[in-house]
Amino acid sequence: MTRQNSESESVSTAQDSNNGDVLLSVQNLKMHFPITRGIILQRQVGSIKAVDGITFDLMRGETLGLVGESGCGKSTTGRAILQLYEPTAGEVVFEGQDLTHINSGDLRRMRRRMQMIFQDPYASLNPRMTVGSIVGEPLEVHKIGGSRREQQQRVQELLEIVGLNPYFINRYPHEFSGGQRQRIGVARALAVNPSFIVCDEPISALDVSIQAQVINLLEDLQSELGLTYLFIAHDLSVVRHISDRIAVMYLGKIVELADREELYENPLHPYTQALLSAVPIPDPQVEKKRQRIILEGDVPSPAEPPTGCNFNTRCPQVMDICRQYEPSFADTGEGHRVACFLYDQVEALNEQGQAVAVAA
Repeated sequence: MTRQNSESESVSTAQDSNNGDVLLSVQNLKMHFPITRGIILQRQVGSIKAVDGITFDLMRGETLGLVGESGCGKSTTGRAILQLYEPTAGEVVFEGQDLTHINSGDLRRMRRRMQMIFQDPYASLNPRMTVGSIVGEPLEVHKIGGSRREQQQRVQELLEIVGLNPYFINRYPHEFSGGQRQRIGVARALAVNPSFIVCDEPISALDVSIQAQVINLLEDLQSELGLTYLFIAHDLSVVRHISDRIAVMYLGKIVELADREELYENPLHPYTQALLSAVPIPDPQVEKKRQRIILEGDVPSPAEPPTGCNFNTRCPQVMDICRQYEPSFADTGEGHRVACFLYDQVEALNEQGQAVAVAA
């Protein structure tokens, strides 16, 4: 490991010890995909800002829900955290180590501590491999579990843990239902005893009746094994059920983050308010009186996000300052953070804007 890597590790470790039980700290994470033109001599003509500077901490043993519209950068965030994508900028400090500044060997060892459950249980399992090979592959890759027979016993234990018959070990993925396939994906993620799992919309491809079973399984595993989840989803009712805190994402940025009850009872950002207004309520009297917030227009392209606040083109409460400057991700009290000029930021940003104008 280089000296630079060692120095970054020491700084990250010090930060982690100061933050108590922070398992994962993401600072100003960016994931930009280049747009190129030309067949032989390709040149970059722009970039798609899938994730554009997000910051949050994930406490050990908690579940952080990450919600937003399709294409807002949720899945890209999870993959960039796990270094499946190499981030364009920012830091991902996991268990005291900055994953963006460690060599491939150390990153390989860190992958035993963090895993992913993918969205599509039909596409994420190799159809030519048996269940035993799929679940046992992480054991072979990381050289854990002892002999072949011990690894097979471990695979059978994992299948039992996720509610599958251990005698299914020689079957192929096509012989299972969607819910059973997702359980196989969960077993594969658990094989190396991780402390952190990114759940990338793990129930979106499942029937409603099966969704509840998988959610209950994830909650039971978290309680038994002390797991920490980043739970990516677009179903706000499911996110409220499983999450401790919720982050709302729009066009590559986190616009609001709060405790789940605080977010649902007191949403501050206009985008969060619009999302929650679309969640059905099982009380017909309350549902009848509730006012829906309909957003006009389309989501801007991440290749050309608007100047200022990303939401200003669709916001029903937009102000002039929203079109000029980007709001800071400020704490409004008790850990409730929001990026919006409606909350005690206008005066400060006006001063900042004046200073910028004078400097120019």
